[in-house]
Order: sequence, then structure tokens, then C-alpha cells
Amino acid sequence: MPICIAAGMAALTLAADAFTLAWTHSVERTAWQEDWRVHGAALELVQARVRGSGAGMEPPEGAQLRDGWWVYRQPLTVPVLRLAVSGATVDGWRLCTADQGCRELESLLAGGDGAAATIEIRPGACVR
Repeated sequence: MPICIAAGMAALTLAADAFTLAWTHSVERTAWQEDWRVHGAALELVQARVRGSGAGMEPPEGAQLRDGWWVYRQPLTVPVLRLAVSGATVDGWRLCTADQGCRELESLLAGGDGAAATIEIRPGACVR
């Protein structure tokens, strides 16, 4: 099943039924990762990891420390992920798939000019 990644007038369809979303916290400069999968017409959070704790990023109850990462599961299913592009982070949003590796989404969709304010990820092919 494909996923659609869109920002402003740019859109890209990727053949992926699962992906990891990775970023660095803008204040604490700490790595985060979330594993998502396509579940029908929605996206389901499978697992999340954070490499530390700090301002606004405490691991939830039940999180386990594994190899320096706080790993946890929280039930979440959404029809679309909306990612803010603030320009305040060390690096941008990265989307990783098993067969295509990791890609920085801001550069991929906005041509690297930072013009997009929001990136959306949804199940299915992009229709524009």
C-alpha cells in the first residue's frame, strides 16, 4: 500500500506500508523515532523511542530503557499525520523505509527552501 507525503504544492507517493519517522527535539536536541504502519485508511503508531528525557519529552509510564532509548507503545491511529516545519530544529523530519532508507522530508518536498509550513503523511496515493 502506498503512502502520500505532501507539503504545499509538492506531493510524493511512496510504496511503503510501514515507515519510521525520525527527528531531533528542538530544545533538548534529543533523537526521537516513531514506527508507523498503514492500517486500512489510517496510520497506526506501532512503537516510539526517545533517546533521553527533558523539557516536554518525558517517556510515558511503562516505557522501558533499551540500548539508551526509552521504548514505549501508546495506542494511536490517525487518518493523517501533520508535521510542523518550524526551522528551529537541528535537522528536519526524516522518513525511513526498509527498502529506500531515510529521506529528509523538507528537502524532498520543498526543494530545500523551507517554504512548507506543514508536511502531511496519509495512506494511499497522492491525488492532486
